[in-house]
Amino acid sequence: MAKKIGGTSAAAPINIGIAEKDRKRIADGLSTLLADTYSLYLKTHYFHWNVTGPMFNTLHLMFETQYNELWTATDAVAERIRALGYLAPGSYSEFAKLTSIPESNGVPEAMDMVRELVAGHEAVTRTARSLFPDVDNAADEPTADLLTQRMQTHEKTAWMLRSLLV
Repeated sequence: MAKKIGGTSAAAPINIGIAEKDRKRIADGLSTLLADTYSLYLKTHYFHWNVTGPMFNTLHLMFETQYNELWTATDAVAERIRALGYLAPGSYSEFAKLTSIPESNGVPEAMDMVRELVAGHEAVTRTARSLFPDVDNAADEPTADLLTQRMQTHEKTAWMLRSLLV
């Protein structure tokens, strides 16, 4: 759950045209999106390190591109939480409570890695999509834009990974 920034009289109130209760609800949803994104980043990096087999080079490079994109995305999501006036989660324990991305058991075979990453990208897409009712009700266009960009990236990445499974 997102924690509000402030606590001192020097903190300037936030007046961006979104009610505090709406900012809180959106920040909570973005915290889940951040946890999912970070967890998928970690899984993708883990697979990059440990992939083996005939498609090693292809998957190793593909996973590297994907984890770099996910790493950059964590910053964009966290900064939006901050812009809404809340603290972004940042510990493994917070992420573990919030994420919908399961950890891998051991090191899967290469194509099982691909399957897990497809499922992960689809899960992050669902998390992002679930935030739209609150975002739309609050007329929070910057968050809507961020969510749309994230969904496009995750849907495209899932499609590309899925194409390897044919």
